[in-house]
Amino acid sequence: MSWRQRLQMALDPARSIEIEDERHFAVDTHRAAAVLIPITDRAEPGVILTQRPTWLRSHAGQVAFPGGKVDESDENAIAAALREAHEELNIPPTIVDVIGVADIYFSGSGYSIAPVVGFIPADLLMRPNPQEVDDYFEVPLAFLLDPANSVRKEAAWNGQQRSYYDMQWGERRIWGVTAGIIANLVRRLA
Repeated sequence: MSWRQRLQMALDPARSIEIEDERHFAVDTHRAAAVLIPITDRAEPGVILTQRPTWLRSHAGQVAFPGGKVDESDENAIAAALREAHEELNIPPTIVDVIGVADIYFSGSGYSIAPVVGFIPADLLMRPNPQEVDDYFEVPLAFLLDPANSVRKEAAWNGQQRSYYDMQWGERRIWGVTAGIIANLVRRLA
């Protein structure tokens, strides 16, 4: 069975799984956000991730999926994720083959994030927007979805003990919300 078929089956909204996120933090309301999990359409697919600039006010220097807040002008979370991927990496929305939306991830910083899973053409030429993306890179999908590559860690944050996932891909550290979304996707595929 191909990765595409496995993911389509795993993302069936009727299939219930136990997810983990950060909703236990004291946040009164969550603002809607969406990210695109862009999977390269090749025999051994990869996932495109971005490195945020170090000068940004929030989440500076972190590895992330392309995405952001859902705007009033967005029809839904899918439209928001595609718009953000276009703004950040110049991925044309019309070439993304959306196969589904994974479990909403509630962040400790007050966002309810819809992870939109979609395939993009292999070797697509992307141009990062320097206002939002410092760099981008591709990680093999098989690496991200292997539970052995994710470590559960704990740290104090805002006076509370926090658990999070952490992955190391070469010199890149994938952790926090991004790694949490990946961990929930791993649970869906189990």
